Amino acid sequence: MASAPAAPAPGPVIERARARWVAARWSDLPGFAADRATELWPALLAGCARPAPGWSEACARALLDPPAGDDGVRRWLGRHLQPWRVEAADGNAEGLATGYFEPSLEASRQPRGNFRVPLHAAPAELMANPPPRKPWYTRQQLDTLPAARAALRGLEIAWIENPLDALLLQVQGSGRLRITEPDGRVSRVRLAFAAHNEQPYRSLGRWLIDQGELNADQASWPAIKAWAQRDPKRLPELLWANPRVVFFGEEPLLDPAQGPRGAQGVPLTPGRSVAVDPLAVPLGAVLWLDTTEPLSSTPLRRLAMAQDTGSAITGAVRADLFFGWQPDAEQLAGRMKQPLRWWVLWPRGTPPNGP
Repeated sequence: MASAPAAPAPGPVIERARARWVAARWSDLPGFAADRATELWPALLAGCARPAPGWSEACARALLDPPAGDDGVRRWLGRHLQPWRVEAADGNAEGLATGYFEPSLEASRQPRGNFRVPLHAAPAELMANPPPRKPWYTRQQLDTLPAARAALRGLEIAWIENPLDALLLQVQGSGRLRITEPDGRVSRVRLAFAAHNEQPYRSLGRWLIDQGELNADQASWPAIKAWAQRDPKRLPELLWANPRVVFFGEEPLLDPAQGPRGAQGVPLTPGRSVAVDPLAVPLGAVLWLDTTEPLSSTPLRRLAMAQDTGSAITGAVRADLFFGWQPDAEQLAGRMKQPLRWWVLWPRGTPPNGP
């Protein structure tokens, strides 16, 4: 980084609705020289397909003059971007990093055998603007009220085996299905977020902690699934603790190597795309993450892109790292609950717009 221009002395501050950005130096970014920086580039180019306000010039340079090698990417970032430390309004720069992934599930186009848990498309009234009824039925009402159940009739996309997997798919916001069709053919499709029932999101882990079933340091997704296997009679009670229900749209899985689209409208890149609070960090920004590996003190320090949002992702220093769809993604994402510091890397001389 010796060839990069010197950053302004720390001091200038940008105030956003849920965060303060404080000008920083490149030397403030721990481990910056050790990252495999070229792994950022596909995610950055994906983001440049829909550049954030203020990014048009930087994206044009990225497309016209791409750097070579990790050092080349670092030099490019140093020439064109300025690091800003992100902190809360009270100056607290410590926060939380979690993880999410894209589940892959077996499914059936018709209910049969153990495939009895439906995944639904969005009801027409939820897609209206504004919806005539807000909030809509809760998860418990959709399971128990005849009128609520009738509102979903005919909207089944496919059936899966495990109701906890259905909720997991909803929490993650997208997923891949390997569907057995009525004629025996197998289709591979993606379910993408379409709408939700306007009910608040509630953490199952938090509910189990409040019930005295898990300790705070045990509340990972693998632990939640293990609890449900031990006490299946209480599974409905567990599921109903989260009243939010997500509905999906079906898409062909044309390229299995491409991630789902995030809130920025571009495909997510495993390990390099992050869900953020857009009132703290704009979608399309480059980030430097300083956290640790799941259930470990091993540093996890890397460049990433702000390309998605989530109902549980709120606050100045709050990141949800996308782990992809490979077999280990669920374990990694489910156990990711680590301390976080981070920096926004923003085009020089271009203040971010928005709140």
